[in-house]
Amino acid sequence: MKLADRIKEVKPSATLAVTAKAKQMKQEGVDVISFGAGEPDFDTPDYIKEAAKTAIDKGKTKYTQDIGTIELRKAICADIQKYNNVSYKPEEVIVSNGAKQSLYNIFQVLCQKGDEVIILSPFWVSYVEMVRMSEAKPVIVNLNEKDGFSLDIKALKKAVNKRTKAIIVNSPSNPTGRIFSSDELKQIAKISLKNNLIVISDEIYKRLIYGGKKHVSMASLGEDIKKQTIIVDGVSKTYSMTGWRIGYLASNNPDIVAAAKNMQSHATSNPCSISQEAAEKALSVEDKSFGIMAQEFEKRRDYMVSAINKIDSLHCVKPDGAFYVFCNISETGLDSLAFAKRLLEDERVAVIPGEAFGWKDYIRLSFATGMKDIEKGLDRMKNFVRFIRVESH
Repeated sequence: MKLADRIKEVKPSATLAVTAKAKQMKQEGVDVISFGAGEPDFDTPDYIKEAAKTAIDKGKTKYTQDIGTIELRKAICADIQKYNNVSYKPEEVIVSNGAKQSLYNIFQVLCQKGDEVIILSPFWVSYVEMVRMSEAKPVIVNLNEKDGFSLDIKALKKAVNKRTKAIIVNSPSNPTGRIFSSDELKQIAKISLKNNLIVISDEIYKRLIYGGKKHVSMASLGEDIKKQTIIVDGVSKTYSMTGWRIGYLASNNPDIVAAAKNMQSHATSNPCSISQEAAEKALSVEDKSFGIMAQEFEKRRDYMVSAINKIDSLHCVKPDGAFYVFCNISETGLDSLAFAKRLLEDERVAVIPGEAFGWKDYIRLSFATGMKDIEKGLDRMKNFVRFIRVESH
């Protein structure tokens, strides 16, 4: 059977592959420490779970509107107003099966063959593959590594041409944890307005920020850029609801919203009704559990960064947000694929190869795992790197 040409270009998700391998080894009784997870290790807060149970008991188990319930979309608008300082109407919001589907919908309705989408690198693994699935061309623009992955404005300007359709901005970033400053966002906005580009603003980690840093939404920089910005967000990371699969897009461009609604209505229709009830509750209640989780993440971040930077041949920049550390391994003499493979085999520690994010001299470690595992895993990694150094000599 001949498959469609477009699917041949799509690579498997490295993050899911490593996580699955680590889980399989654990099931086989192997003592594996996994730094691969892209999800909090905390449980979903009880008040959210209770809202789901109540929804089931009340029979809220039927189809909803294909773009999500009006109650949830109102709660999303209130949340965006509170944390992004931007106003949207419920009819400008589409709730999907996770933020990943929202992104997929956007690329499918925006892009076609011959279009180009600018992706700032390091990048989340699925951006490139989603762009390819829309038959557009991903154009990679590297950030300034020596300056903590800051924006390279000259490289960005050079990448724009008449075929450029959109640019993806992920802040806080997966995998670096980098938060773009207001000045950087303003520069991107200026280029986007001049060239009539859509800005896809992935803000899924917007509330996981440390050290007094602030999140700024691209859409908050003025009405002109708001019209060209699509916000993508969800409840997965903030409320430890990854398996509930609720994300959303927000745009006041009626053509984009209508097209995405039309596509979703034929692809999946509405997200799970029970999950929507739970998500509405999550967004509507002030709860201390999020703050506790964020404080714990910050402690883990500080420990992980300090420990890594004490290991010869490894170094990393302290992330401002999210729950990942992007670690430079170039001095070990191994590329990220070889490093990750041998680390898992030799020391039973799972990390994500940086090649999946566009940087072969890096690995990504998640600190969304318990402190005991972090300590044990980094000790094993230290032993592994020491052995490599001896081996190379």
